[in-house]
Amino acid sequence: MEGISIIKNNVRLSRVEKKLTQEELAEKVGVTRQTIGLIEKEKYNPTIALVLKLIQVLDKPLEQLFWLEED
Repeated sequence: MEGISIIKNNVRLSRVEKKLTQEELAEKVGVTRQTIGLIEKEKYNPTIALVLKLIQVLDKPLEQLFWLEED
């Protein structure tokens, strides 16, 4: 039986490296601060469009920002 894949991320670390607040990042990608907080806590999986905006703003390749982990 296969395990469940969980999407993990480095959004918070990447945001802090860029010296951005959650609010600033949210404004740049067009979502609320709460959405960024939920992504960082891995309680919300962003859409592909939002992921593409995040990798652009945070200047990270996809595989450094998001990855699958088996549960």
